[in-house]
Amino acid sequence: MVGQGLSGALVSIGYPGRPTRDRGHIKLGHMNNSGHILVVDDEPEICDLVQDYLIGEGYTVRSTNDGAGMRRAMEQAPVDLVILDLKLPDEDGLTLARWLRENFRAGIIMLTGRGEVVDHTLGLEMGADYYMTKPYHQRQLLATVKAVLRRSSPQTVEKPATAPSKVRFAGLELDFKSRKLFSPSGEEVLLTTAEFDLLVSFVKNPDQVLSRSRLGNRDEGSCSRMIDVQVARLRRKIENDPEKPALIKTVRGKGYVFATTVE
Repeated sequence: MVGQGLSGALVSIGYPGRPTRDRGHIKLGHMNNSGHILVVDDEPEICDLVQDYLIGEGYTVRSTNDGAGMRRAMEQAPVDLVILDLKLPDEDGLTLARWLRENFRAGIIMLTGRGEVVDHTLGLEMGADYYMTKPYHQRQLLATVKAVLRRSSPQTVEKPATAPSKVRFAGLELDFKSRKLFSPSGEEVLLTTAEFDLLVSFVKNPDQVLSRSRLGNRDEGSCSRMIDVQVARLRRKIENDPEKPALIKTVRGKGYVFATTVE
């Protein structure tokens, strides 16, 4: 079991079946189908603690201590979620988050130390889905992991048999089942899990003013600033002129409206 918070001072007890760890190498935990997670932190103790806890909750977990190890791990076997420390010995977490977002569909939880100066908006721009400050409570970590994996799971967006699996708007095609967006030319427009969920909210409620609280998930601690950043990112991917949006329009003091026909 694990202590009440996640920090270097805490002690964890390993779960059966986990191999001995070697600094700088990929470490592999139990295998199952609950979700594959990669922990990237330069502190082996933190990696051990997080990995043990998440393995105990039924997840497949690997860990590594630097950016090079993360790149190798993702190229060998991509995961569903990366828990990524902001500061690593060889590369900064923001650069790695951007590389992940450009090449994979994994969710990203960014870890920052208390007192570290970082622009969370910049991190969201690079592709991170959530930020967590160390030390943090084990239950907070688990809730965030579940939220990111739930949002990226196709099962969460499947519709009844009578409902369409695809919709079209402004020449774009959104496939709910595969969680993909395609341009008029048929090329995939890469979206983060947060961007996809935001777009789904819009296409399901065209011509309706949606408040930031409705677009976010208050139980997951979403804030207005995060929604604004995600809307800005989404506009850059679907608008002809993001500076003068024609699809996602701002309603001052109210929120946003998806001002187009959805078929």
